[in-house]
Order: sequence, then structure tokens, then C-alpha cells
Amino acid sequence: MIHVMAGVMVDAGGRVLLAQRPPGKHLAGLWEFPGGKLEPGELPGPGLIRELQEELGVTAEVAEPLIRVPWQYDGRHLLLDAWMVRRWEGEAGSLEGQALQWLAPSAVDPAMLAPADRPILQALRLPSRYLITPADLAPEASEICAQMLRDGLVRGERLVQLRLPLWPLPLVRKLAAELAPLARQLGATLVLNSDVEGVRELGQGVGVQLKASQLMVLNERPLPLNQLVGASCHDAAELAHASSLHIDFATLSPVAATASHPNVTPMGWDEFQCLVGVASLPVYALGGMQAADADQARAVGGQGVAGIRGFFGDGFASRG
Repeated sequence: MIHVMAGVMVDAGGRVLLAQRPPGKHLAGLWEFPGGKLEPGELPGPGLIRELQEELGVTAEVAEPLIRVPWQYDGRHLLLDAWMVRRWEGEAGSLEGQALQWLAPSAVDPAMLAPADRPILQALRLPSRYLITPADLAPEASEICAQMLRDGLVRGERLVQLRLPLWPLPLVRKLAAELAPLARQLGATLVLNSDVEGVRELGQGVGVQLKASQLMVLNERPLPLNQLVGASCHDAAELAHASSLHIDFATLSPVAATASHPNVTPMGWDEFQCLVGVASLPVYALGGMQAADADQARAVGGQGVAGIRGFFGDGFASRG
């Protein structure tokens, strides 16, 4: 496997640096995060510093792992190892003749990127917390639910799934339509559970979370690249299929024991780490998670944590 380092350089304005693949190279014309292959025996940190010096003339000073993306191009196996670079010495310039541009992550069109770099963009955009509404919330609590979700968005939540199986589908869509303008204003994304058609109607700024049963019968991505698609996964096969369809992120569960599934054996952090290590997309730990577990999830390669009761507390339950 070819180990490739990628530097996600973030400037003071939150923009990231992209480099265009030059004519004559594989995937010429597409954009990527700058970097290159490790030399034999070279460690990731020093290798990233060397590549950015050779390619851009800068010296990375503060860098940390973001995501590792296993990928195949024309039968070649590579590991794209992306690190966030928040501080560097020097001014980035093109030393190898490639075009460069600085863009806000929200302004990057995934279609302009090389396919292996798209998961890096999603890892950069996605938060470390993914909130999911309690499944037992009654339709009669719709106004209270709406207000609690508004409060959550205002206090900083940036990814929220409306998983409301007791509600009529039109009521869920109505709630999403009411909340969508605020979410877009704040740079947040609402996610509907399994309702692809509803997301198509609501348009950009609203995404979908596919059930595992939905995911495994699909042979292509159900929405364009500018609409977020997540998948509920429980094993390596489901994660691999999600990756093959260019799904944007996955939840992997159950990581810890949950009251809602007392007879299901949790995988634990070691298995979670192993499964994430071969996945080519950002993965949230789900099942028995608390918001404080986000650091643990990231330490073993995950994007963060997804949760229900441990995130919203008892507020919904007492009103449902």
C-alpha cells in the first residue's frame, strides 16, 4: 500500500488550500489537498513536513491527524493520510507548477476534488457531535420538539437527525422545512431518517441518513454530491458498501451497551478502531455514547460521536 500524506492547511480565515493536478498526471484537472508519498521508513509527521516544504515552500509547525482514507486507483492501493495543519512558517507558493487556491470548506464543490480527497473534505466539514432525536417522541410534542431543536442549533449543534418514526411523514417534513432556514443561516445540516424523497423536495442544506437495509440494496449514491448522505452501519461489509457508493459519512453501532438494545453485544472501542481503520469515510461512534466520548472516538480514528439521550438529556422524554 502506498502511504500518501495530505496537508489540510487552514488559514486564519478558515480557508483551506487546494492544489490542482497538472496535465499529464492521473486525474489531471481535479483538485486535491497538497502532499505526497512517504519515503521508505519515513514517519507521517516528518513526511508531511518534507512534502509541504518541497511542494509549497512552507514548514508545518502545528499538525494533527484528521482522517485516514484507504483507496484504490487503477488497481493501486493507497492510504491517504490527511493531517490538519493550523500553523506553518512561510508563505505557500507553487514550487512544482500546480495551480493553487484558497477556499472556505463550505465553498468547495466535492465534484472538483479527486475522489479520494472527498472524504477529507467531509471530515473537515462535519462536526464531532451528531445529535439524533429520540425515536419514542410523540407527534403531540411537535412544537416543543421544534423549539428544543432551534435551541440546539443556536447553541452550536451543526448536525441533527430527525428520527421520528411515530410521526406522520408529512409532519416530519414540515418540521424540517420550518427549521431549514435557521440551519442554513447557522451553517448546520438537518438529516432526515431514510426519507430520500423528502430530502429531494427540501433541497440543499438537508441530508438523509440511510438505514442499513436501504444502503445494502443501493447500487449508486441516492443524492447529488452537494446533499449530505449518511448511512447506519454495523459491520465491515456495510461500511465497505457505503464507501463504494461515495456516502459522505456513517454511524457505526453499537459501540457501548444501550438500554434500547439490551440483547445486542456492543463492539467496544477496539473493534470500532479496527473497522474505522479500513473505512474510506468519516465514521461516528453510536450506541451508549455521551457527548464527552467524542475525544475517545477521535483518538481511535472516528469522526466523533452520535447520540440520543446522552446528548439531549431527559428533556424530550419528559415531554414525549
